[in-house]
Amino acid sequence: MAGSLFDTSAMEKPRILILGGTTEARELASRLAGDTRYQTAISLAGRTADPRPQPVKTRVGGFGGAEGLAAFLIAEEIALVVDATHPFAARISHNAAMAAKAAGVRLLSLRRPEWQAQAGDDWTGVGSVAEAVTALGETKRRVFLAIGRQEAFHFEAAPQHSYVIRSVDPVSPPLKLPDAAAILATGPFAEPDEIELLKANRIDVIVAKNSGGAATYGKIAAARKLGVAVIMVERRKPADVPSVGDCDTALERIDHWLSPA
Repeated sequence: MAGSLFDTSAMEKPRILILGGTTEARELASRLAGDTRYQTAISLAGRTADPRPQPVKTRVGGFGGAEGLAAFLIAEEIALVVDATHPFAARISHNAAMAAKAAGVRLLSLRRPEWQAQAGDDWTGVGSVAEAVTALGETKRRVFLAIGRQEAFHFEAAPQHSYVIRSVDPVSPPLKLPDAAAILATGPFAEPDEIELLKANRIDVIVAKNSGGAATYGKIAAARKLGVAVIMVERRKPADVPSVGDCDTALERIDHWLSPA
């Protein structure tokens, strides 16, 4: 097929499409890249301005919703989709579930386990970023926003607070807040560095998403050590699809489903 992501001369090899954007997606792609039993490609949403190079053939950009993704799966004769997108990329995951069902393609969700509160943590759980704004309260606080850039606009509704906002790319358009500082950085973030960041900025409260994993856990451990409160945006209930929590288990499931042996 013209323009295919895959080698059309090796049609007998099952094709795997990873919906990526996470550390786990990259790790899985790296481990599948050298497996000659399969053909593997990865798709990135294109929300990061300068994404890291991937170890397999890469597609960047949307599909046009669930219908567009289903058409792509059929046209490319995909055998398996691995949804390894961010745990809070709810729309993409929903579209993947709908598309896989419509195309008759297997779907596997790769989701790192959630963080669990430990002794010494001061967490307030909320169901959305909008609820996190309300949870900050009316009294002025120094807030570290560690939720990425796409939903930072919600905090314009609480201009009484001082904000430090960390994201990979700049928040656009800039927030209409009287006291907001930006930090552009890409994880992983080590606990000692997070402790220094919280101290230097006199942070009272962190707003974070319960994304799980080790790369961004440093701020949670730092908050525990310093007695800083955390407003934790919890995940929504996952779609009813087979799910695994790490790459080893994902590879076992892939081999069980697709390996000729």
